[in-house]
Amino acid sequence: MGRLRFLNAGESHGPALTAIIEGIPSNLRVSSEYINKELARRQRGYGRGGRMKIEKDKVEILSGVRFGYTLGSPITLMIKNKDWENWKDIMAVEGEPTEKREIVHPRPGHADLVGGIKYGFKDLRNVLERASARETTTRVAVGAVCKQLLEDIGIKIGSYVVSIGELSVKELIQVMPLEERFKKAEESEVRIPVPEEDEKFKKLIDLAKEEGESLGGVFEVFAIGVPIGLGSYVQWDRRLDGRIAQAMMSIQAMKGVEIGEGFELAKKFGSQAHDEIFYEEDRGFYHKTNRAGGLEGGVTNGEPIIVRVAMKPIPTLMRKKSLHSVDIKTKQPFLAAKERSDVTAVPAAAVVGEAMLAYVLADAILEKFGNDNWVEIKDRVTEYIEYTKRF
Repeated sequence: MGRLRFLNAGESHGPALTAIIEGIPSNLRVSSEYINKELARRQRGYGRGGRMKIEKDKVEILSGVRFGYTLGSPITLMIKNKDWENWKDIMAVEGEPTEKREIVHPRPGHADLVGGIKYGFKDLRNVLERASARETTTRVAVGAVCKQLLEDIGIKIGSYVVSIGELSVKELIQVMPLEERFKKAEESEVRIPVPEEDEKFKKLIDLAKEEGESLGGVFEVFAIGVPIGLGSYVQWDRRLDGRIAQAMMSIQAMKGVEIGEGFELAKKFGSQAHDEIFYEEDRGFYHKTNRAGGLEGGVTNGEPIIVRVAMKPIPTLMRKKSLHSVDIKTKQPFLAAKERSDVTAVPAAAVVGEAMLAYVLADAILEKFGNDNWVEIKDRVTEYIEYTKRF
């Protein structure tokens, strides 16, 4: 496996969220302003809940960076929770337990019940505080550091929403270039590449909100400028498509991942499914189609990486009659607990998907080109790309 890793910590309503990144080489230019812009992108999107009105996420870089450049030592990132002020007595680190805001009615589709059983909690708040998607704040911060590394060698990452609930723009964007999809999605309140369709999506989200429902959807994440040869076919856990899929499935509420045309390929003859290979002296090897989504045999093939991810509706429902559940103390039937939540978070999830793809690709770059000094690594990347053209 690679040489990059991160750990994050913190609860949804705790004092702060933190992450430590180990393996970022020295002499990489890192900007807190860049990270904050990515954090702001995660907070946007029509259908977000009241929490986004409270939190204005800002990163504090506590270690590993001096005068704007990395030191090669672990980087510590912290994002404070403003809502902590309203939860000090409930989420106190020390003192006596309180039954205030206790949760004993697990929500179907959430980690509440299984987490309570696994870790032995009778107050399921202990589970949801960590299982909450608020944790993805630090993933976006980590991904922003990785994006700065990737962009320095010409790799760009973007995302856009394809569908929310029953509404889809898949047919409308088939011939639209990836970068244009991303650019237009940034102008859309629901992150679709066809902003003029926003009102249809917003009406559906409003309807779901009125009925106390939630909505899932599908988003796509892409990377362009990726060189041939990242990842490996020699062991199962080094295959880059597998590593990408795991990273996406680790995001809360994700239930499906496909790369390239994915499941559609299963319906075709082999002659219709594979990308033919061509060569031009100034370009090197290339494909005129990209059904494989930029990966063959677990290795990048030089074409854009395209990952499609399906998100289920958020488990918290605000309907007058919630889904059936059971009181974990009395074992009597009860309706599931209600927590402040989003109607849909597909637009935000797409930004988290970007962060996870950036992390996996940064790890793969450092795995292949190694070293402790980013200046040296960049030289090696440039030499390698020239080698792939004259191979």
